[in-house]
Amino acid sequence: MTPLPDIEKRIVYLDHAATTATDPRVVSAMLPYFTEIFGNPSGLYSISRDAGDALTDARARIAKIINSRPEDIIFTGGGTESDNLAIFGVARKYGNNPKWGKHVIVSQIEHHAVLLPTEVLKKEGFEITEMGVNEHAEVSADAVIAALRPETVLVSIMYANNEVGTIQPIAEIGRGIAKWKKEQGRGPMDPPFLHTDACQAAGALSLDVAALHVDLMTINGSKIYGPKGVGLLYVRRGVQLQPQIVGGGQENRIRSGTENLPGIIGLATALELVTENRDAENRRLTDLREYFWKEIQARVPKLVINGHPTNRLPNNLNFTILDVEGEAVLLYLDEYGISCSTGSACTSTSLDPSHVILAMGKPYEYAHGSLRFTLGHSTTREDIDHALLVIPPVIELLRSISPVHLSLDQKQDEIAARSAFVEDGTPHWMKK
Repeated sequence: MTPLPDIEKRIVYLDHAATTATDPRVVSAMLPYFTEIFGNPSGLYSISRDAGDALTDARARIAKIINSRPEDIIFTGGGTESDNLAIFGVARKYGNNPKWGKHVIVSQIEHHAVLLPTEVLKKEGFEITEMGVNEHAEVSADAVIAALRPETVLVSIMYANNEVGTIQPIAEIGRGIAKWKKEQGRGPMDPPFLHTDACQAAGALSLDVAALHVDLMTINGSKIYGPKGVGLLYVRRGVQLQPQIVGGGQENRIRSGTENLPGIIGLATALELVTENRDAENRRLTDLREYFWKEIQARVPKLVINGHPTNRLPNNLNFTILDVEGEAVLLYLDEYGISCSTGSACTSTSLDPSHVILAMGKPYEYAHGSLRFTLGHSTTREDIDHALLVIPPVIELLRSISPVHLSLDQKQDEIAARSAFVEDGTPHWMKK
């Protein structure tokens, strides 16, 4: 790499939206369930009964937090599995019933754990409506309700976007769907149902499923300082799912397989901890984020924030740096110990531009120059100051060798026209 000023390396992790370190208190709570209370929860003898009691208790603890019945919680192997179960489970259960239909509504900025299952459903004869977003990555609740049809069985809109942090009007959408169903003469146990992916929101926003008016909700452990490889899907009583994993009939015969008891205990503990400390931590992270954004703008010109300026997750700061490639910035920052991401971590190995940034109406250059910094429990003012020390010379160096030079007031259609070589910025999964 081209040499930069001699700046001392400091490990600064600013990618908490990708995953979080497991809280030591969570690890401590999990340990007995590896070697002491290790039985299969489905067994009848005492060791298994102890495991079963622990499983029941964890389910009840989580139900209290999300304001649901314990039996409405299905434990899974993570957020992706929960999203898949919600999308495939509802669509195939109701879509194969001639009484209903084969229409699903999602937003264009969903996680790929939602978008890619809809691609599979298209091949099975389903029609998918992808709702657009405004320049702040907000979904319109009115537009979602207007898109409902008699054959619609499922609406899936994420609670908060994993890339740009924008919070969606889930409760408003839920109320609108309930009103629409009533006007159509349908009951609450009839489709369409509302699913929300709350993986990013879980540590920062209320998860009260009644207040949100959701029928299904996805949560996973790795985003809230819990263990990886465990998640849950809340399914409101009366909503039916077609199982995607069959076998021993665990989890109300919806998700077979011996439950990951240590992971489930860790998930319950982590959810309790982040809920208990949520308000204070939100204030702390918001202050750090605003300090970071104010200071980086003062030190680096030609930055554009992505997502809503205020209606966003407290720990999320996503901005585009004009005239540079985000991947190049990321690699230089890593040399100084700073971890962040370009777009979603699940697609960070791809050179495709962010589908979220493009959906917001931004051109190709904006998408490829975006960086996501997500703060967490371990983030300090000193960490932000280190990032502020490193980022400006990195950007100055990369801009000095960049062949692209854009202005903030340049019309976006003019910028997009310069991107014809990438087919107007359309990523491969959106090409017909």
